[in-house]
Amino acid sequence: MARRLDLPVVSPEKNRDFVLTLSCPDRKGIVHAVSRTLLEHDLSFTDSQQFADPSSGEYHLRIEAHADGDPIGVEELREALTPVAAELEGQWQVHDRAEPHRLLVMVSRMGHCLNDLLFRARTGQLPVTIPAIVSNHEDFRSLAEWHEIPFHHVPITADTKPEAEAQLRGIVDDHDVDTIALARYMQVLSPDLCRDYSGRIINIHHSLLPSFKGAKPYTQAHDRGVKVIGATAHYVTADLDEGPIIEQDFRRVDHRLTPAQLAQQGQEVEAAAFSRAIRWHAEHRVVLRGGRTIVFN
Repeated sequence: MARRLDLPVVSPEKNRDFVLTLSCPDRKGIVHAVSRTLLEHDLSFTDSQQFADPSSGEYHLRIEAHADGDPIGVEELREALTPVAAELEGQWQVHDRAEPHRLLVMVSRMGHCLNDLLFRARTGQLPVTIPAIVSNHEDFRSLAEWHEIPFHHVPITADTKPEAEAQLRGIVDDHDVDTIALARYMQVLSPDLCRDYSGRIINIHHSLLPSFKGAKPYTQAHDRGVKVIGATAHYVTADLDEGPIIEQDFRRVDHRLTPAQLAQQGQEVEAAAFSRAIRWHAEHRVVLRGGRTIVFN
């Protein structure tokens, strides 16, 4: 994705950290080919994870590398790795960890996930910067203003969805957004939007689906005497709540909890699972392959 011209350009300097991800057909010599190129540019490994997937015949690699010698920029490193990746027939990326991951947060009227993301981003627990918050309601404008984050009210109805999504696209471009987080944003995105931002939109929902769809799912769960509640964070696709799963979490419950208490505990699980998924995605730990993910955590 092209960077806006008014953003600061990160220049090569010492003590730079990079993340390399590579997916390619499995064969001998993959790690050797990549590590040789990194060593030639005076980079040392600080972390390395690999996975050879027998179901697909693919090899997946994630390396964190540290430059403590001569200055090197991310474009120079990409240029050096291009022929290696081409020889391996791989899909690959190199990221400079000095460049903050820009996360747009969308929310409706439930603020537990939004609050959690804002707190974690503000305290450095999430490696993201939040340049804007978008909502179809006004409820969290004051919260956004307290955090000094631009708030965009984009109301939406069935008749105005094309115009609202066009406005959203403009906000994404204006703020140079990397990823969109649906922090309990209670609107269905169009298939076109899901396709155009494939792998860049992350949603969270309670794992009571599909048993308890619709209104008051925790009341329905209480009435059925559930013993486990949970949450699922996943990439958004045109198939509602069926995108590739990044993270799931759960908590055991029992008959003593009221519907309100179930909902409270469910929101805690949702916020925790969502923040982990966002962090892993922002740290380039998630490899998206069709309908599934490989997560190096």
